[in-house]
Amino acid sequence: MDFRIEKDTLGEVKVPADKLWGAQTERSRNNFKIGPAASMPFEVIKAFAYLKKAAAFTNTELNVLATHKRDLIAQVCDEILNDKLNEHFPLVIWQTGSGTQSNMNVNEVIAHRAQQLSQKTFEEEPVLKENDDVNKSQSSNDTFPTAMHIAASIQLIQHTIPAIELLQKTLETKANEFKDVIKIGRTHLMDATPLTLGQEFSGYAKLLENGLKSLQQSLEPISELALGGTAVGTGLNTPKGYDVLVAKNISIFTGIPFKTAPNKFEALSAHNAIVQSHAALKQLAVSLNKIANDIRLLASGPRSGIGEILIPENEPGSSIMPGKVNPTQSEALTMVAAQVMGNDVAITIGATQGHYELNVFKPLLIANFLQSAQLLGDACISFAKHCVEGITPNYKRIEELLNNSLMLVTALNTKIGYYKAAEIAQKAHHEDTTLKQAAVALGYVTEKEFDEWVNPKNMI
Repeated sequence: MDFRIEKDTLGEVKVPADKLWGAQTERSRNNFKIGPAASMPFEVIKAFAYLKKAAAFTNTELNVLATHKRDLIAQVCDEILNDKLNEHFPLVIWQTGSGTQSNMNVNEVIAHRAQQLSQKTFEEEPVLKENDDVNKSQSSNDTFPTAMHIAASIQLIQHTIPAIELLQKTLETKANEFKDVIKIGRTHLMDATPLTLGQEFSGYAKLLENGLKSLQQSLEPISELALGGTAVGTGLNTPKGYDVLVAKNISIFTGIPFKTAPNKFEALSAHNAIVQSHAALKQLAVSLNKIANDIRLLASGPRSGIGEILIPENEPGSSIMPGKVNPTQSEALTMVAAQVMGNDVAITIGATQGHYELNVFKPLLIANFLQSAQLLGDACISFAKHCVEGITPNYKRIEELLNNSLMLVTALNTKIGYYKAAEIAQKAHHEDTTLKQAAVALGYVTEKEFDEWVNPKNMI
């Protein structure tokens, strides 16, 4: 492999000649060979492109950066946003906790690509300097948390929230479709009083509606950006008005209403906005886990389980048992839910690592957050399209289980009292008779009264 020599404050480093990164990126690449598959998410790299472009425009407006340098920075940032330079961002999550090396990776790529666009060799005087131009008015300590919030906001707004809305609406549609299907309810996994299948599904839809509200509310604190705080939150080396103007420019480029954080010391040293928003993702994971488990239990069988609903038969379920079909979408969704709950533990611990003026678990925080947001969105779309849309009631089985339930006797509480009704249920259960037979045999009701009072349609 051909190399070129790059320099930083620690000296010379050999860098692959065909790559655009520089000395600091190469040092990180060599010093942190920890899980090469755990690359810094490209959502973060693209967020950096937005903020570097916005910073360049802001610096030019405030007369501290030349226009031609702004234009070069913006041109390269647009290439990054269009996935043209992906191969030049090789770093992993497991690096410095401030994300400094990824910030410098972006700075170096922008500077070196600008050199190419200017038709100059790397040996010639640089047209852009990584620290003095691309990183002007910035520090890794305020750019990385800003990139975190930009990436998180884009992922939630463009992917996660629409996907959850799709599943929520699909469940609402099914709730309306099943509104007249009366079935037996269950509490403690035991028979309970009747409800409709539509009512059951309406509970699922409401769970997601509540989760969506929490997630949407969490967008507000994530909209606050640390950029302008520089090293420790004081804004050292920034021109007056920079923080407000750069947030405005980021809003223009992303189409998302960002604003500068009112307190930069908090924005650099703690990440409660990420904690709060991921808590909403965890809430959704808990709800989705319940929904997926209920659906696979209701569909269990097809002949020796509950079997009250029929789910789509998407793929063979066994390599040895012919004809077996499994609730694979439920299994995938519950695995995703488990991953999100695990990610929440990592984020909680990561957020505790704010020592004095800087949190030093930033890469871990955003990597876990973005994984959760991506997985939940993907899983909700898959579950809606490949499972919920195709669910149909198993009317025969629903009626069989409904009529066989002892808990229909609850309708007699107000007629003959709880204790006599309990005696009827126990007699029917121990003697393996119907509720009606037991009630009449005990002399507590007539057949006519039983038929009139114990009617599932009047119990929902």
